[in-house]
Amino acid sequence: MDLDEAAGRLYALPPSEFTAARAAEARAAKDGGDAALAREIAGLRKPTVSAWAVNRAARDHPDELRELLDLGERLRAAWQRQDPDALAELTRRRGAVSAKVSRLIRESARLSPAAATEVDQTLDAAIVDADAAERVRRGLLDRSLNYTGFAPAPIPRGRPARKKPSAGDQAAEAGRREEARRQEEARRAKERRAAEAAHQEWRQALQEAVQEHDRRAERVAELERKLSEARKKLEESRQRLDVTRREERHARQRLEG
Repeated sequence: MDLDEAAGRLYALPPSEFTAARAAEARAAKDGGDAALAREIAGLRKPTVSAWAVNRAARDHPDELRELLDLGERLRAAWQRQDPDALAELTRRRGAVSAKVSRLIRESARLSPAAATEVDQTLDAAIVDADAAERVRRGLLDRSLNYTGFAPAPIPRGRPARKKPSAGDQAAEAGRREEARRQEEARRAKERRAAEAAHQEWRQALQEAVQEHDRRAERVAELERKLSEARKKLEESRQRLDVTRREERHARQRLEG
């Protein structure tokens, strides 16, 4: 067993099963004499729900996910070439392919609005960033991904000088810039909605955690009171036992004397 094998098994599991399975994998590695591997396994982070949902898609829907990642690779290449026709076509396809994969993931896992938004952000990151794409492809995410840059990749420098753009070229460039501006605004709005949904979700979780803490603290206080009473009664029983033993010993001595 190596780390990749163990991680592959662990990140295929729902988050609720991860911690116990990680402990079992680490214990198996340690029992097998590989303490270093056991430490590496123990250091694997529990995935968020959105990360697990994408990891599951890498295993359950590899063809659909591959289509998305391949499209992203072609989109980045078109950006590098500054090919406006290819960029327009691939951008048009991107929406449909992303929506299909996102729908499959949502249908496979019951996601909160915040987690669903994180899934969409992860898919967007995988399209525009090669490193994110590889992480999604491997299905070993422990958290969602979020690409904050604008262009999928740097624009190559040292290109030969172009002739003065025509009015049509200028209009096309202005259109591309306007489309890029709208996409950036949409991305920021999506991140804002995700942040609001996440805050609402964690605020609710905080309220539930406070209530649970208060209930358990009250229960502990009650048990401590009962324990104190039990200790007091135990001490009374011990004292009676000591007196009884002493009196029984004295009575036996008088009998024998």
